[in-house]
Amino acid sequence: MPHIIPMKDLRNTSELSRLCHARKEPIFVTKQGYGDLVVMSMETYNQLVGIAEVDSAITYSEAELAAGAKPVEARAALSELRRKHFG
Repeated sequence: MPHIIPMKDLRNTSELSRLCHARKEPIFVTKQGYGDLVVMSMETYNQLVGIAEVDSAITYSEAELAAGAKPVEARAALSELRRKHFG
């Protein structure tokens, strides 16, 4: 369940930081009863960005396959990457 705090609670930065690290999820901040900001730890942010990058790569790959691209066997792809990057 999302954690929601009012804007005035942003004054207590130490407690907000502790809360963000403890909950490991975004904290929603309201202003006059309406959603205004989202605050999260760097760890949570990096995790969410990583998930978004993987989702984007999957979507791109699915679009390539739908456009007629031929799938590559995983072993062949890994062998090619090893040759390219490790000689």
